[in-house]
Amino acid sequence: MIYERLLAPLEGFSSTIIKFIAEGGKGANVTVPFKLEAYEMASDLTARAKSAGAVNTFKFEGNSILGDNTDGVGLITDIVRNAGMQIRGKRVLLLGAGGAARGVMLPLIEQNPAGMVIANRSLAKAADLAQRFSASGSVGVSAFGELKGQFDLIINATSASISDDMPPVPEIVFGAGTLALDMMYGSQLTRFLRFAAEHGASVRDGFGMLVEQAAESFFVWRGIRPDTKPVFLALRP
Repeated sequence: MIYERLLAPLEGFSSTIIKFIAEGGKGANVTVPFKLEAYEMASDLTARAKSAGAVNTFKFEGNSILGDNTDGVGLITDIVRNAGMQIRGKRVLLLGAGGAARGVMLPLIEQNPAGMVIANRSLAKAADLAQRFSASGSVGVSAFGELKGQFDLIINATSASISDDMPPVPEIVFGAGTLALDMMYGSQLTRFLRFAAEHGASVRDGFGMLVEQAAESFFVWRGIRPDTKPVFLALRP
């Protein structure tokens, strides 16, 4: 089994994948900025890929291109198993209403939180995202400045941390019982996580989500879910 990087030109994603399949490729992970194009290219989509509206995992069998999305389950696995937080019965705050937020909405709702709120600069965009999942559970929306009360789990799905910025979330949402998670990861805590820690929250970056979504992709391809503990020990001893 060989797993390696494959660079696709911005205007040549589909041709790169077709060539890879012709050369005997059996599957692929897909990164930004190609997740939406991968969604359109797939001949078959899993329920979680349809929910996310994006594909990060391909599996090639015969003439079929199966599109899946393992980001959401990777996040849930990291929170529940690695961080030790049960989401059932908890108050959840999701920051952002873009593609990253949409990708984790259904897996979060399936955990049966006590309540879930989407906070975003554009209330209309947050309301649209909440409406998409209204049949799955009750989801509220709020402007950042109108958030009230402490939340048990706060997930930053905005792109602010790319530039070491942070969404304008008030300090009142954090507390000693809060787990704050940023989907971004790096050698240092993001500004959002530093702010959360200063106001009593436990913090976690997106590294665990990265590892666990990769493990889920491996399961899609091979039918075996690998143990991720050695990966954490090797990369973050």
